[in-house]
Amino acid sequence: TRYRPDWASLDARPLPAWFDQAKVGVFVHWGVFSVPAWGSEWFWWHWQGERRPDYQRFVQRRYPPDTTYADFAPRFTAHDFQPREWAQLFQRAGARYVVLTTKHHEGFTNWGSPVSWNWNSLDTGPHRDLVGELGQALRESKIRYGLYHSLLEWFNPLYLADKESGFKTQNFVLKKTMPELYDLVLKYKPDLIWSDGDWEAPESYWNSTSFLAWLYNDSPVKDTVVVNDRWCNNCSCHHGGYYNCADKYKPGTLPTHKWEMCSSIDKLSWGYRSNMNIAELMDEASIIEELVQTVSFGGNYLLNVGPTKEGVIVPIFQERLLALGTWLDTNGEAIYESKPWRVQMENTTDTVWYTSKGPVVYAIFLIWPRDNVLELSSPIPSPATQVTMLGFAGTLKWQQSPGKGLLITLPYMLPSPLPPQPGWTVKLEGVK
Repeated sequence: TRYRPDWASLDARPLPAWFDQAKVGVFVHWGVFSVPAWGSEWFWWHWQGERRPDYQRFVQRRYPPDTTYADFAPRFTAHDFQPREWAQLFQRAGARYVVLTTKHHEGFTNWGSPVSWNWNSLDTGPHRDLVGELGQALRESKIRYGLYHSLLEWFNPLYLADKESGFKTQNFVLKKTMPELYDLVLKYKPDLIWSDGDWEAPESYWNSTSFLAWLYNDSPVKDTVVVNDRWCNNCSCHHGGYYNCADKYKPGTLPTHKWEMCSSIDKLSWGYRSNMNIAELMDEASIIEELVQTVSFGGNYLLNVGPTKEGVIVPIFQERLLALGTWLDTNGEAIYESKPWRVQMENTTDTVWYTSKGPVVYAIFLIWPRDNVLELSSPIPSPATQVTMLGFAGTLKWQQSPGKGLLITLPYMLPSPLPPQPGWTVKLEGVK
């Protein structure tokens, strides 16, 4: 099939199967914004674009007078960046793919972009190819590699001039955005391109469809690459590969199109903040809950961490990722390669969620029932029904409930001062 540079043709491309099977990914927001490490990764915009007083005070108190955003770049050292350690952590977290910011809206590139002179990680700051180094480590660990890339750059003079023209001129796209996208694909052969920064301009400005036609027809990753939906100001939830729709999107019902929910351990930011506190972070239970809801509705779950300017993923983020991985070690059978079932959640409660694999149904329950009896009204049992629990040897006793579902007797749990793990899975065979 040759794809034409129009949405009707591009949207008809089947999504490579690996993406739906993967289910779990890790997002990494890392850049010059990791130097002030305050507020969020939109630091430059809030400080210089909106001139917010809190950001201006922050810079006045902590940096010499006349400090510019460019002055932060040499402090983006990545001194402690160990790509293999990152890859090992992400593998232990259960991630099947990882998405790294190659360039955020600040325009600084984490590789030696040939069209970002002196504003890239080879010429200044780390003096390293961060995109390449992480890619190599992930490939050694058999983890798929995704590249986040912002189409726009807040303060690029070429972009500002195009914007001034009402996006009738395209100098920024032709000299900056597109050369970088082609360079990223040819150099790093990504499994996924996570586009962003699309919202200010129409598709006719971005040339997205011609790039995607090349990507799907002639690029070195044409058969395996997956893209999201942020390619123009009205593309989200309508065009592209899978849909993000919006940050932290929760559909509430089963979408007809493959989608992904991106979420961040730090609820207030995607980039690292040195002043975050524990109440502002997602705990293990809410991460598991988001993952389970997302997968039940047929989505992928992309969980974000922001490393420090030195390239450290702080221990509290590591702890959260490892807790997710431990849970997946036991319950991953109900997550990876699963499909949505005919019912997504128990009609009486949003604490029981369903997934399936062929004839097998998985019920993931987030709260342990008080009397050790789990009531499921959606599955219809048969004489051949067998119930087991992931991570627990042997079968579980069950009986038909007075309605038409099942009453399952769970293993007896010893009273413990520790809160139990968040979420368990019963595996149902021989149910309808």
